[in-house]
Parts: sequence; C-alpha cells; structure tokens
Amino acid sequence: MSVKGAQIRITQAVTSWAGVTVQPHRFGGVEYVIGKREVGHIHGDHMVDIPFPKKVRDALVTAGRAQPHHLLPETGWISFYLRQEEDVEKAIALFRESYEIAQKQKTKKLEVQND
Repeated sequence: MSVKGAQIRITQAVTSWAGVTVQPHRFGGVEYVIGKREVGHIHGDHMVDIPFPKKVRDALVTAGRAQPHHLLPETGWISFYLRQEEDVEKAIALFRESYEIAQKQKTKKLEVQND
C-alpha cells in the first residue's frame, strides 16, 4: 500500500528547509541532503528511511513512531511506511527531526573548527 503523491509532497516540504537539496539515492528513490550529509530518503510513495543517533532511533521505535530499518535493524536508521494520508505529515515530522539534529551537529562542528 502507498499514498499517491506522497513523494512529491514530502520533497516539497523537506526542500523548503534551509540548505536541503535533492539527489538520486544510490539504492533507488530520492535522497535529501545538507551538504554531504543525508537527512533521509524516500522510495516512491510507500516508504522513507531516515538516519538518527541510535538513542533517538530507539525512542522513536519504542514510541511506535517508526520501525527499525528494514535492512539494517541494528543501526540508527528507521523505516517508516506510508500507508494512509496522515502518514505523509508524520514522515515530514520525522525528516524534520533528522534535519534539526543534522543542523545542530553542523553548528557544533563549525564551533570546534573556529576555536
């Protein structure tokens, strides 16, 4: 099952955030990146994969907001399936969390370099 038009809507939302660009994902789908860092990717209108620190991933899975990655379940990656209309907004919220973590880490890295 999938949500028709989900990829277009998610891409429009995620690319509206500062610094996010789109490129083809190496395993198919569309990848969202800030510089060289992947914020996550989407496979058609049916599934997103998003990287998180393992502690954050564990909290998301425990809360029922995502599932461990379908191929790499022991990593910080999550998979989220787009099965109904409201899942599009839930996926965008997950991408936003990944984006905010990436932005914080980028800021910390710049601060260390400038010290």
